[in-house]
Amino acid sequence: MPQKTDKLLPILAGQPVIPVLKIDRAADAAPLARALAKGGLPAIEITLRTREAIDAIRIAAAEVPEAVVGAGTILNARQFDQAVRAGARFIVSPGTTQELLDAARSTDVPLLPGATTPSEIMAAAEEGYSILKFFPAEQSGGTAFLKALSAPLAGTRFCPTGGVTPANAPAYLSLPNVICVGGSWIVPDTLLQAGDWDGIEALARDAAALSKV
Repeated sequence: MPQKTDKLLPILAGQPVIPVLKIDRAADAAPLARALAKGGLPAIEITLRTREAIDAIRIAAAEVPEAVVGAGTILNARQFDQAVRAGARFIVSPGTTQELLDAARSTDVPLLPGATTPSEIMAAAEEGYSILKFFPAEQSGGTAFLKALSAPLAGTRFCPTGGVTPANAPAYLSLPNVICVGGSWIVPDTLLQAGDWDGIEALARDAAALSKV
């Protein structure tokens, strides 16, 4: 089971939205993860889009045991290994490469690889991956595209990310082949820079209340 679905499924199915985080200051990682978990979103994806990302993963994983810290924007085996060593409990990539698939085989940490076309989805299925990231969701056809995939590729479920908002998230979550969505709206830059953890907790609570039915 290359994807290690038994480990990935409860993480993604446990909440309707996975916060996608860009952290510029590693010192924000612990209070941010704590606020999100308190708001009902313990599983978080810290993207490797900043110099502080690996340190942020390490801090959040070590200091916030109630959080399930994942690493996103993983593009190669080196980043995969760095994230796992830092304490990431799941790995997210915008696409799928053989290098990433090989890296995933060498660890117990599950991978959520990205795919946007039927051929990419079928290729991932051949490798044993039945849960995929759909990115960038809105630019790749959004809910209409995913709905069209639900019959011919019924064995695959998705976590759409990219352009997902509080307004369109319910439409994504209503699809049978969507397990959850990824969203950055839960942590606006203004609240993060201000250290408004109560405000972020409130947004997390709203997101956690979105229906997956």
